Amino acid sequence: MLVVLSPAKNLDFESDLRTKEYSQPRLLDHAEQLVERCRDLSPQQLGSLMKISDKLAGLNAARFAEWQRPFTPDNARPAIYAFDGDVYAGLAAEKLSDEAIAYAQEHLRILSGLYGVLRPLDLMQAYRLEMGSKLDTDRGTTLYAFWGKVITDMLNEDLDAIDSDVLINLASNEYFSSVKVGDLNARVITPVFKDEKNGEFKVISFWAKKARGMMARYIMTEQPQSVAELKNFKAAGYRYNAEQSSETELVFYRAERDQ
Repeated sequence: MLVVLSPAKNLDFESDLRTKEYSQPRLLDHAEQLVERCRDLSPQQLGSLMKISDKLAGLNAARFAEWQRPFTPDNARPAIYAFDGDVYAGLAAEKLSDEAIAYAQEHLRILSGLYGVLRPLDLMQAYRLEMGSKLDTDRGTTLYAFWGKVITDMLNEDLDAIDSDVLINLASNEYFSSVKVGDLNARVITPVFKDEKNGEFKVISFWAKKARGMMARYIMTEQPQSVAELKNFKAAGYRYNAEQSSETELVFYRAERDQ
């Protein structure tokens, strides 16, 4: 199975790396076109595009200005160690074994507004460009239009490489919308995580993001051979709920006492 995650807004380019292994992003030519387009925008325009503060807009304008090829360990960082958000707290990549990282390199993909599709050890330079951004380019008025079928075609290549027809969607709606499911050579299974609050079970963003990271970690460490095995996931008190699940969604509940 192939697993897809969203990236994170927060980045970590300071902590020590546990490996010297790295790979090169495969869609850098596309990324470079986006960088050149973003360089045409003022910090104020970037701030408006991304709906961020003047300080963050200035930071990201500087990042686009400094972005350069070739990517090396001196000017870039493996993606799985660069993102620092709720999903990645659940993934805890810094604690994964070498075997799990090697498995992740083949079976885990991070969808990105700038880089399209990243493997865990693909080097990346710091950026912020969310997939939902309405950035006009010569391919259209949004990043969805810019990427078109490129992301889907890359995922199909990766599915073929591991001889799989199953994609586990652990990405947000914003990022998974960049995948043209009708053109994907796989059936999509989406795990859903619900927490109890005041007697009702609902998706709570913070916990759901962390749980998606934990599910990705479970897959990288346990290396399940079937979708049925995912139902055994029990991290942090979550339990599979057969009644609420379907052929395309695996629903996990967590009681308030386990939170």
